Amino acid sequence: MGRPVSHGAGAASGSPAPARPLEEFRALVLERGGELYRDLPWRRTRDPYEIWISEVMLQQTQTTRVDGRWQRWLSRFPTLSALAAAEPADVLDEWQGLGYNRRALAVHRAARAVAEGGGALPREAAELEALPGIGPATAAGIRAFAFDLHAVYLETNVRSVFLHELFPHEEAVPDRVLTPLVAQTCPADAADPTDDPRTWYYALLDYGAYLKRTVPNPSRRSRGHTRQSRFEGSHRQKRAALVRILLARRSDAAGGADFPSICAELASEEANAGRRPLGADDVRALLAELEHEGFCHEDRGVWRV
Repeated sequence: MGRPVSHGAGAASGSPAPARPLEEFRALVLERGGELYRDLPWRRTRDPYEIWISEVMLQQTQTTRVDGRWQRWLSRFPTLSALAAAEPADVLDEWQGLGYNRRALAVHRAARAVAEGGGALPREAAELEALPGIGPATAAGIRAFAFDLHAVYLETNVRSVFLHELFPHEEAVPDRVLTPLVAQTCPADAADPTDDPRTWYYALLDYGAYLKRTVPNPSRRSRGHTRQSRFEGSHRQKRAALVRILLARRSDAAGGADFPSICAELASEEANAGRRPLGADDVRALLAELEHEGFCHEDRGVWRV
């Protein structure tokens, strides 16, 4: 069961107090979670590597989009050691369509770091967060879903449930108010098979997903809520287009593309979308940016991933 808590636990001086006792809140969430349970493929495993990949893919990506891509990833890179041994370009290629290419490179770097350190993902939050691309929420997801360990898993759906049930009339609620409540309501261990960290967070996720479909998004009342910026026409879209162009040219005899070809292909994409082509200086700046981050490199006038 959850850790003992008081009605106002976690509320700092001047901060809003929860609208209901936390014991009552836990019972409600477990009941609703049982009713709304989603049998998602990554919930049928306790393999830390497989769960880690699902957690990264699910960041700012719809569940329906990840279902299928997660399985395909594991078919191509079935183990952490297989991922560590892969070429960065192959990892980027498999990631296409999931957004935020930085995540693919971070996953690859983390896999190599783990492989060099013994080959097993750590269990402790601090050790997980020391790996490239693994932040507090991802580390907490790995701890809870792979190892059934107490964790502070504060992501969008979880945040929505806490705001909807405990702070229904508050605006701009900061995570510093929610974090201690998330910590205190998570079971300390897996002693009860019906109320362990894994079961608890699945209940929160499924209830949160339901709330986002049926009521005005509660997470908008979080102080840290920001609307995702438009992708089309953005700097991020142009970076992604360049990576995609370079990946497509891997099979060419040169193994990449020269600068004029890159400019021409990117200009064609922009024109097809009804946008003005980028100037050569802008394309050079984008390539330099991507090169600095490890996405590509230039070799005798040919750019390659």
